[in-house]
Amino acid sequence: GENFIFKSIFFSLSLPVSSPSPLSPPPPLQVFGGLVWMLVASAELVVFPNPLGWVMFVSVFCFVVTTLWFFIFLCGANQSGIWPSLDVGYHFVAVVFYLSASVILAYVTLLRATIQSLQGTSDGLKIYRLDIAAVVMSYVATLLYFIHAIFSAIRWKRS
Repeated sequence: GENFIFKSIFFSLSLPVSSPSPLSPPPPLQVFGGLVWMLVASAELVVFPNPLGWVMFVSVFCFVVTTLWFFIFLCGANQSGIWPSLDVGYHFVAVVFYLSASVILAYVTLLRATIQSLQGTSDGLKIYRLDIAAVVMSYVATLLYFIHAIFSAIRWKRS
């Protein structure tokens, strides 16, 4: 009833509660991860060797795995003893992946700022703004995965 909804809301925000919820993987991770994916995909390719392939891999991989993780928890298939450790492991890997992708994305955005200042086109400015939004969303997704990894580790330690 009401207690389940309250706990689900707090788990979706990656805040700890007294007992595990079937909605443990937080939907905000999917939202911000999906935003990174869409913003990077909407920008044009760069003229130098393109490191955005890693950024796209990370955002798509984490989006798909987190969605699968969400459905596993939603169906209650996570009742065996190995799931808490898998939860911690996956979210720490996601943090490392997203942090590396965020740094790469910020670097590419900085390079595009230099190119934009030399060209001065309105299309270049639009792409640069999309890149800035993607960098912000990428760091937010990194932070959310980190918070979830910490709370998963606490839950794993208690089990």
